[in-house]
Amino acid sequence: MTFQASDILVAGGGIGGLSAGLALALKGASVRVMERSDHLSEVGAGVQIGPNATRILHGWGLASELAQVAVMPTQLQARDVRTGHVLGTLPLGERSERLYGAPYACIHRADLHALLLAAALRQGVDLQPGQGWSSMTTQGDVVAVRSDQGRSWQARLLVGADGLWSRTRSELGLHDAPRFSGHLAYRALVPQEALPAHLRTNQVTVWMGPRVHVVHYPVQAGRALNLVAIVHGSLPAQAHIWDAMAQPASLFQALGPVAAELRERLEAMHGWRLWALHDREPLSSPAQMANAHVALLGDAAHPLRPYLAQGAGMAIEDANALAQAWVGSGSVPERLQRYAQVRWQRNARVQARAIRNGEIFHAQGPVAWGRNAAMRLLGARVMDVSWLYAGP
Repeated sequence: MTFQASDILVAGGGIGGLSAGLALALKGASVRVMERSDHLSEVGAGVQIGPNATRILHGWGLASELAQVAVMPTQLQARDVRTGHVLGTLPLGERSERLYGAPYACIHRADLHALLLAAALRQGVDLQPGQGWSSMTTQGDVVAVRSDQGRSWQARLLVGADGLWSRTRSELGLHDAPRFSGHLAYRALVPQEALPAHLRTNQVTVWMGPRVHVVHYPVQAGRALNLVAIVHGSLPAQAHIWDAMAQPASLFQALGPVAAELRERLEAMHGWRLWALHDREPLSSPAQMANAHVALLGDAAHPLRPYLAQGAGMAIEDANALAQAWVGSGSVPERLQRYAQVRWQRNARVQARAIRNGEIFHAQGPVAWGRNAAMRLLGARVMDVSWLYAGP
């Protein structure tokens, strides 16, 4: 059995794994990324990246590349699903730059992935597609990993960036399965030029209603509109597939009556995809993020509900924190403990806030009335998340 050594082995070549590879390589580490899929690419649609994450991307030297493919929206607007009334507005754009030192960005997942992939390659990260890992043993200060294709590598650290259904979690003694949230996300993407002029937009809009909400925003440098509609429902047969085909009739039935402008926008979308939303309980200790020679990041450690738009952001923050811990003093386990201590409470807070936001977005009765009144009276003061955007 022939071993090929590197400092760090990353399991997973998605946004989290490439962020980790890039951040660690920028600190001088030798990094190899294993990806089970034969092709290093990303599916899905759009993601929102708050200034907490774009600030890190800028720090990695990616500001110009990000500006070429992302949209920096002018504002975030909240509206009522049923009436269409504007509930509140949060200015973004210049305000985000002034308060938080970085823009709020909307970007297609594939564009973000491609940006990170190109940067990782420039930094010498060794990418190994078609190589999921099948076994791991620890030999002193070295981790020996064997791929399911029969190849073997040694490293000082294994990073689990293998997503919601991570198998690297088991190396930390974590065997809990993801839990179904009871929410279903229907996603669609359409060229803005295919929409009537009054439906084209340069802002993020969130529509809130009883047991439903819809969010849409521009991606692909403004050329396309990304839309996600989330409803309550039962677990579909394709629960493990995050990009399954969907029938719009089932979405419209779950949504019920909606404002005319929203319905027109929904009817203009096509190619609907379905995603059953899963998560886990918020982290309760640093041991759920790292131990000995294994670290987790992103969804492998703390899958998030999408109601704070921080799934990609927390993975990017994790990667940056791991790289900073790596160049510190001490043994690998000591460095990983610093990483876990820095990250677990912030991630837990974001997980809990995302769950709470979902309850607020989907509220009914007096809670919904209170939400709407607060937004009308206080606007940006209740919609901003300064503790999040100013961190970590």
